[in-house]
Amino acid sequence: MNDKMTLIQYAIQKYEKEEELVEKLKNILPEKDILRNLDTLIGTQRVRRIGPEILQNNQSHTELPDLPEHLKSLLEKI
Repeated sequence: MNDKMTLIQYAIQKYEKEEELVEKLKNILPEKDILRNLDTLIGTQRVRRIGPEILQNNQSHTELPDLPEHLKSLLEKI
């Protein structure tokens, strides 16, 4: 679960638009998991919503976690 949230946070750095982010991540994760983890990240204030469709890591509130080695290749695929 933490790996999924970490991957999503790093993917947000590449794709701020929620629709594009979900589309890219669907190759790796089920859409239901993506949306559930996004809701969790927003609820815990690690990610914030800017306007109706833009997502941003809330680095003023929490630091971005370290990216584990096994997730680096997945991040490069998206």
